Amino acid sequence: VQLQASGGGLVQAGGSLRLSCTASGLTFSNYALGWFRQAPGREREFVAGIGRRLSSTLYAEHVKGRFTISRDNDKKTMYLEINSLKPEDTAVYYCAADRVILSTPPSSQPDDYNYWGQGTLVTVSS
Repeated sequence: VQLQASGGGLVQAGGSLRLSCTASGLTFSNYALGWFRQAPGREREFVAGIGRRLSSTLYAEHVKGRFTISRDNDKKTMYLEINSLKPEDTAVYYCAADRVILSTPPSSQPDDYNYWGQGTLVTVSS
């Protein structure tokens, strides 16, 4: 199983980015998915999750309204659209997959996720 995160980079505050996470080696549609991030010197934190049902999403309070998570099962890819970027959004962003039944909502707990990608760095300059 492999999760490949991409799309990070250096962006000015107020800008936008779209992160992608492409999976291989698993039945993508059987997994809930999540984005986490880890800033230097800080714990890894939950950002957003999406269940097997596309309408089932969960966001951390501090990113609501700026971040949008989505998935394309045909492409085995998850996305995170980030708008109005702030310097405090600077972090390595990780994607993760959680094997669940259809009705399970996405989890904000890292321990619930079975597989993790390698991360993509987002740096926001002020």
